[in-house]
Amino acid sequence: MNCKNCDTEINQNYCPNCGKAATLKRIDHHYIVHEITHLFHFEKGILYTIKQLFTKPGTTVRNFINEDRSRLVKPVVFIIVTSLVFSIISHFFHIKSFVAKDMDNGTTVDKMIKWGDVNSGYANIIIGIFIALWVKLFFRKYGYNLYEILILLCFVTGISMIIFSASALLQALTHIPLMKASGIVGLAYCTWAIGDFFDKYQKSSYVKSFFAYVLGLVSFSISMILVGTIIDKLFGV
Repeated sequence: MNCKNCDTEINQNYCPNCGKAATLKRIDHHYIVHEITHLFHFEKGILYTIKQLFTKPGTTVRNFINEDRSRLVKPVVFIIVTSLVFSIISHFFHIKSFVAKDMDNGTTVDKMIKWGDVNSGYANIIIGIFIALWVKLFFRKYGYNLYEILILLCFVTGISMIIFSASALLQALTHIPLMKASGIVGLAYCTWAIGDFFDKYQKSSYVKSFFAYVLGLVSFSISMILVGTIIDKLFGV
């Protein structure tokens, strides 16, 4: 038989030219489980990823960028999954987010906030772009490009989502307001992780990471308000 992909003659289980399987396995529950675990890379250690990012984030992310990208969950998948977990917990237990409020005036800004609350994974990636620009500015001498910094922020923000998820779950179970405290803990972790990535021995590294992160959040908020206001003016809302 010939390969259906490249038309090379096949005399074994796989095509000697392109490596495609000669015969596809039937789709069953084993196939579905494998596809799900492969998509989220559970078989490559999501718990390992979390542990490494909690204990030595700088070394872990540098190794991912420069040496080995096979042991960690992929960064974009990581931030989307962790953000989804937070969204599910907060909505299931009716935990209000940091910017949640009664929004009924129909402005574009309020709609954007609602969208970000529901789609926190994608919102975190957008926010990460603003933070990455400031990080790039403050740490430009280290030579990392914007995409590499975004990888760092995907991992770092993913861990902060885990912190928020744990706090939301504990708040739901104990009725102790923990979300504001978790915001401080999350900011402290992000400051430490970013500083640890660039230079863990320099105090100035943590100061710059703090201001880069905060300025990123502020610039994102200002941009969202400006865009929302301009849209409302254009369409007469």
